[in-house]
Amino acid sequence: MKVAVIGAGWAGLAAAAALREADAKVTVFEAGRTPGGRARRVVHPAFGADLDNGQHILLGAYTETLALMRRLGRNPDALLMRRPLRLASLDRQFLLSAPPLPAPLHGAAALLFARGLSLRDKLAALRLIRALRQCQWQPPRDWTVASLMQYHVQPEPLQRQVWTPLCVAALNTPPDQASAALFAAVLRDTLNGNRRHSDVLLPCVDLSALWPDVVALQVKMRYGDTVRMLSPSDSGVDVNDERFDAAVLAVPPAIAARLLANALRNTPSVGLLRALQAFDYQPIATLNLRLAAAWSLPEPMMMLREDPDRGHAGQWLFDRARLTGKSPQGELAVVCSTAKRLANLPRQEAIDALLTQVSEQAARAGLPPLPPVEVAELFIEKRATFAAVPGLARPLNQTPWPSLALAGDWTDTGYPGVLEGAVRSGLNAARVLLTRRKD
Repeated sequence: MKVAVIGAGWAGLAAAAALREADAKVTVFEAGRTPGGRARRVVHPAFGADLDNGQHILLGAYTETLALMRRLGRNPDALLMRRPLRLASLDRQFLLSAPPLPAPLHGAAALLFARGLSLRDKLAALRLIRALRQCQWQPPRDWTVASLMQYHVQPEPLQRQVWTPLCVAALNTPPDQASAALFAAVLRDTLNGNRRHSDVLLPCVDLSALWPDVVALQVKMRYGDTVRMLSPSDSGVDVNDERFDAAVLAVPPAIAARLLANALRNTPSVGLLRALQAFDYQPIATLNLRLAAAWSLPEPMMMLREDPDRGHAGQWLFDRARLTGKSPQGELAVVCSTAKRLANLPRQEAIDALLTQVSEQAARAGLPPLPPVEVAELFIEKRATFAAVPGLARPLNQTPWPSLALAGDWTDTGYPGVLEGAVRSGLNAARVLLTRRKD
């Protein structure tokens, strides 16, 4: 079977890997020059190791991603730093650390012994987890995370220090807009399953090197080849006037809508077109810093306290030099989710505000002063993820044509716009095509 995959992000390459395993002849069309999509390598000679276009983490619950890596000969234990669930603020005012107990006891113990939370906060958090478990982790689908917090009377300090950072990190959507159902799904898979599912996995290599590079070597890649015409039918798909037996469309929904507009308009499936056009998006900003001297964090990943009025929009701080082990100098990455406000600031003003945020909170913790910054590189992915709002109609992988499947973290994966969702959607898209082929 001759198959086209349009888009070399994690969804498209997961589909390509599964199709290749089934002996399909796979051609991947990618407008860019690097595999990985919105989670890819960016070459920057001034840094000790290649950067990513945005700092990402994985979780132990990302079972499909980890299994795919192993099938491709990539050892997660060698490429990812695995750490038990531990949330530590840079200013040392907050610490939540899960002990080595069976789930869900490890999560309960982490909350009970957390530093920076009152007894009232801790009991309220446990009450919320118990309530979610009793409803099978399925709150009303029209609720926001803020609605969930209000209904279960979660104190403001608890929301500020635990629930809001987790919501923004997982859904890249503010709590007053974010889907409670998707937030509950993330909590379910990290706190209610195997204890190792809540582990945080920090990449020690660039995101393309984790596994996308391997798939790119196994299939035919057409870098710089933008797909401008897509014509599906029951018997095959024409891609830029080239005929394929089947195709996986693994691009953002707005691009998918444009490519399928003529085929879907004035058909019974026009609802799919409307669904593709209905997505809104949220940005993520990542500030990469190369320092003039070595400077280490107490933890490889730490929380930052926000102060939006001062432009202090950073939520997480990563010690890149420690993760990659390739630079004797200090290298940091500051991550800002839901970064619309930061994205509207002048570039240097945004960088200066984030530097001040890190310096002030490090000083509060008694850490040495931040060395001078040699290089500062700010990446802003304006459409990093879809806005994970309640009631969003997310398309399935199937389309009206047996020869075409959709893939992307925005399809109906049950997850927000995370890497595991992208991988699962790609594998499902490949499964759709292979099953229809057999039928």
